[in-house]
Amino acid sequence: MSASTPKPIVRVPSLKTVADFRKHISSLGVTLDCDDAIQTAKDSPLSKPLEVLGRKVGNRWAIHPMEGWDAGTDGHINELVIRRWQRFGQSGAKIIWGGEAMAIREDGRANPNQLIIDENHKSGLAKLRETLVKAHRELHGSTDDLLVGFQLTHSGRFCRPRDKKQLEPRIAFRHPILDRKFGIVSHYTAMSDQEVEELIERYIEAAKVAADVGTDFVDIKHCHGYLLHEFLGAHTRPGKFGGSFENRTRIIREVVKGIRAARPRLMIGVRLSAFDFVPFKPDPALSVPGKLGPGIPEDYSQCLPYRYAFGVNPENPVTYDLTETIQFLKLLESLDVRLVNLTAGSPYYNPHIQRPAIYPPSDGYQPPEDPLAGVARQVGVVAQIKKHFPSMVIVGSGYSYLQEYLPHVAQHNVRKGMVDVIGLGRVVLSYPEMPADILAKGALTPRLICRTFSDCTTAPRNGLISGCFPLDDFYKSRPEAKQLKEIKKNVGG
Repeated sequence: MSASTPKPIVRVPSLKTVADFRKHISSLGVTLDCDDAIQTAKDSPLSKPLEVLGRKVGNRWAIHPMEGWDAGTDGHINELVIRRWQRFGQSGAKIIWGGEAMAIREDGRANPNQLIIDENHKSGLAKLRETLVKAHRELHGSTDDLLVGFQLTHSGRFCRPRDKKQLEPRIAFRHPILDRKFGIVSHYTAMSDQEVEELIERYIEAAKVAADVGTDFVDIKHCHGYLLHEFLGAHTRPGKFGGSFENRTRIIREVVKGIRAARPRLMIGVRLSAFDFVPFKPDPALSVPGKLGPGIPEDYSQCLPYRYAFGVNPENPVTYDLTETIQFLKLLESLDVRLVNLTAGSPYYNPHIQRPAIYPPSDGYQPPEDPLAGVARQVGVVAQIKKHFPSMVIVGSGYSYLQEYLPHVAQHNVRKGMVDVIGLGRVVLSYPEMPADILAKGALTPRLICRTFSDCTTAPRNGLISGCFPLDDFYKSRPEAKQLKEIKKNVGG
């Protein structure tokens, strides 16, 4: 499954005007509309408040949860974590969707430096929330219209709780491609139904901790290949947590029921990978020393119909199928879960559909398409879903790669009702003030705009802390910056 050499990708900063941007989008044959100019707060659709389950939220910006690689190995906060949360508060965004992913128990961490959410870590998590709210109040006034949530996660097949380089996977089912890709050998068995029931209780306990420290909502994470996302695709799993749609969604139903019984005032949200593709790999025919090849699908010819994912066309698993996605969101609606953050795929096995970028992380591949096509795909899917669920509050993802034209596209999409809230992830590592600058000035500071160098991914993939090493002076001056440069030289990132 080798592909021809991709066409050179036009860098977004080389598109000097909105007209240039539109012309380039047209040449790609995708749909990605935008407004001509950035409007400031009084007139901007991005400044309009909205209601979330009876709460007023002050604008249409959200900060996505990002996996932390810099807490203590005991799961407690430290100064690096506090600095990031302070900057999230300074952003001006009125929805903080989790700040970062918090493991519901120690063995569910994606790395040994991920935060843990339980009774033993409650005081530190309270301090994080207080730091964020204080920073927001100091720069942006009232926090009455600020909504802060914690993301609850278990990393499933991507657990590395003790060693940054050693997987200790907990899987929902055996996956013929991912097992081989990540060396998950025969002695790794799927979690038993009893273990899943224990896991459900841990989610409920973690939600109680979040409520007790003043959090407005919890996100029951169902995205990016982590455990609950994998359970949505557990078509081949036997027993009460696999096979039928009813069984594959049993976990979320039980978790919601338990949280509502324990903390009825706590809001519940879900971050969902709305669609997925088969895993990708660098094309070996076009990979050379120091240069990763463009991404191509892993060989799935022996896996058809493809029954190992969620939101995938089973006959052509490099295309999406939203049938079960719509069904899942109808289920959430029936559970009165109306706060949904949509993303796609996984950073571990198909990052080009999840977070489009021009420069790959060290364990990735060169983009197999113009990353703007990946942005357009996510924007289009979210717009389709929003049409089906007008009463849900939908947060969109995948906007960072738009760079100078992020506000133009975001503003258009909110104005047209294609999405309710624009979520920002890696871009806020370099430029936390972006939402505030857009609303106050109608302009961006170019030197702070994320250029998707993927250093914030390459660093943790190689055991270093995550941060914006190219643009944030704080990280530029750290010893890890020098280490990262050497790593990138060796892997061709």
